[in-house]
Amino acid sequence: MNDPGTASFATIEASDLVAEVEAQLIRAIVAGQLPPGSRIVEADIARRMSVSRAPVREAARRLERQGVLVSKPRHGFAVRTISAKEVDDLFQVRLHLELMAASLACEHASDAQLGHLLARVDVMVGQADRLTRAERVALDLAFHSCVCEISGNSYLQRLFSNMQTEVRMMLALNEEVSRDPKFVAESHRPIAEAIVRRDVAGASQALRLHLEEARVHVRALFMSAGAATP
Repeated sequence: MNDPGTASFATIEASDLVAEVEAQLIRAIVAGQLPPGSRIVEADIARRMSVSRAPVREAARRLERQGVLVSKPRHGFAVRTISAKEVDDLFQVRLHLELMAASLACEHASDAQLGHLLARVDVMVGQADRLTRAERVALDLAFHSCVCEISGNSYLQRLFSNMQTEVRMMLALNEEVSRDPKFVAESHRPIAEAIVRRDVAGASQALRLHLEEARVHVRALFMSAGAATP
């Protein structure tokens, strides 16, 4: 497991300090530099980012509201430890949201939007071997966010957006399992091709297979580490 003290943070000079601190903390979590259970030492992080403790504390509060961090009296914040049941719960909700998004995309998306979705898969596959884990996770999530976006349902898109940080954590854990990055990227193609054909049944089947495989791999990671079972 990575030592939380080795997480690299850049000096922040942007005007929105809290947003920048939040973004850097998320990147560190997704990259595995701050694994589940790691304490967020405000003074240390503030020093390495060359900011005061106030924006670090506010960023931590934002991440707590997103379900990424937890706080305990007199102990500060820590990266949330996720149980196997929580993995199942999140993927169950995610599956139903994305099934609806794919169905609506088949009905409402323009031909240009569908072409853009397929192009995303080509980019993911073409760059899979050259990207860091965090970068692959970002592209993976962008694909699924695109499906929600082209559904034409703005409320559905907001719901998925609210889940994104937790989904990023799950995707990062999935990347920890020994899997070929190109295989993972290519697994998005059947989803995109079915949506491009406006084949609701085919898109649903491909999404179910894709998300179930991801759930099984993430869950296996927790089980091998002795995580709680339902």
